Amino acid sequence: MARTLTVNGRRHQVLASDDTPLLYVLRDELGISGPKFGCGLTQCGACSVLIGGESRRSCRLPVGRLDGAVITTIEGLGTPEKPHPVQAAFIAEQAAQCGYCTSGMIVSAVALLERTKHPTDAEIVAAMDRNLCRCATHLRIVRAIKRAAGEHA
Repeated sequence: MARTLTVNGRRHQVLASDDTPLLYVLRDELGISGPKFGCGLTQCGACSVLIGGESRRSCRLPVGRLDGAVITTIEGLGTPEKPHPVQAAFIAEQAAQCGYCTSGMIVSAVALLERTKHPTDAEIVAAMDRNLCRCATHLRIVRAIKRAAGEHA
């Protein structure tokens, strides 16, 4: 059954079966490579996307539940010429090393800043707790989020 998804501002008809995870539809059917396969268990955050302004894990989210959904991936946030403020802050703070987790981190940070304009360090750590970074750039990530919120010293 075909369903309609709006991804990064563009409407798409997708043909995947209802139980196909959104991640596979994004990557395989729509050619969007920002969300990554990490754990496949919704535990690492590499596959995070925004749905209705909320950070959601796409690796286990059945596309059958998303007919008519508005989805934003890292590709929909900004451009190389005009990055989203969170993307710009991650660059300025050098918050990425290998970069594998970065799109999920940025998507989750955008969702946090939509809910909480000026989060405390504790709120940032709590919001980002489910996003894993094996390169251990956690302090830089916190600084980047504070920078994006306009609180960086």
